[in-house]
Amino acid sequence: MSLGYWKFFTLSGLSGGEKIQSIHSPDKTYTLHIYRHNDGATTSYAIRGELVTNNKKFMNKKNIYWNYREETATVKWLDDHTLMINKHKLNVETDTYDFRKN
Repeated sequence: MSLGYWKFFTLSGLSGGEKIQSIHSPDKTYTLHIYRHNDGATTSYAIRGELVTNNKKFMNKKNIYWNYREETATVKWLDDHTLMINKHKLNVETDTYDFRKN
């Protein structure tokens, strides 16, 4: 896989943004950080959700949510492993949402 593909077409290549909230899972195993991206006047805002597995020391972060044309995020944990981000239901162990693919 080329660096260009990885950077622009996978969730792994996403980073940065303004952190707007952090939400812990009910059992505190996970923390979801929500970031707002603004790349300037010619693009819309985007929301990125980064999941942190709190009991892991290495490789403990992964992007699970990326959606364009959103300025805010409504997040609700449904149980210890499932959450809703702006009406998208995700199992944090298996699911991701990427507007470019979903």
